[in-house]
Amino acid sequence: MTDDRIAALFDIDGTLVDSNYLHVEAWQHAFQTLGEDVEAWRVHRAIGQDSSLLISSLVGDREESWVERATELHGKNYTALAPRLRAFDRTRHLLRTLSDRGVVVVLATSASPDELDILLRVIDADDAIDATTNAEDVDAAKPKPDIVEVALERAGVDASRAVFIGDSVWDMKAAERAGVSPFGVLSGGIAESLLTEAGARIAFENPADLLARLDEIDLFR
Repeated sequence: MTDDRIAALFDIDGTLVDSNYLHVEAWQHAFQTLGEDVEAWRVHRAIGQDSSLLISSLVGDREESWVERATELHGKNYTALAPRLRAFDRTRHLLRTLSDRGVVVVLATSASPDELDILLRVIDADDAIDATTNAEDVDAAKPKPDIVEVALERAGVDASRAVFIGDSVWDMKAAERAGVSPFGVLSGGIAESLLTEAGARIAFENPADLLARLDEIDLFR
């Protein structure tokens, strides 16, 4: 690891891409297909954590085959909704501004490789992204710190030289557990108070607000 580089680790869903409510729709439809009615607000609050934890928190413990089927249905439903995905305003400019400043940009997500490919096309800023993670890199996703730790390794920096930007309480908790300072965005639909209670140093409104206020993050000054 080097001492002079700094890194920005980003969640994608709800942080850079307006996708959380499509995930809610995809999960809700998957549960309905399997005979479970789960209210949308409950699904939304669970978005961003490991899929097995999401499922158990919403419908209780299920057999492995049920969990696998629910996850498969969610993926199928989400892929069908993918044409509705949009990057948040100024997302590309944010990533390119950080890259131009010499910041290592890593997208730290536990999305499947197929979902990640879709999201990268939507973001359309490959020239500003140094590395990515996906579901195949870890056995357990957020709020466990594993995906953040993999992102740190790929950035080649120490935890003290990185920040993590995400939209969920699970992002904040995972970053804290990895020793990385977390910052929140409200674009995923989670209240500022919940993000700050989970560890967010600052909660920005969205990527455009973060871009306008980059100097409020000490590492980027």
